[in-house]
Amino acid sequence: MALRFVGIDPETGQQGSPTIWVNQEKHELVLQGWKADEELNAQCAATVIPGHAPGIPPHEAVIRIPARMVPMLREACDVAERAGL
Repeated sequence: MALRFVGIDPETGQQGSPTIWVNQEKHELVLQGWKADEELNAQCAATVIPGHAPGIPPHEAVIRIPARMVPMLREACDVAERAGL
């Protein structure tokens, strides 16, 4: 797998490590974040989005990424775009 590391939460310490990569082979952004709690999962699952199936499929997950990582998300998007992904 051709993963390119982009960044890790600068405040990660020992309490988890939200991380962002770009998979150049599969043309994907790869995000590691904190698991959503049951309340957030329920809120996301209950949100009605036109043209989208309700709920969260078993093969998907809701994760949380701290807003302080927005610059890294932008960088990951730029990396993917420059690579023609």
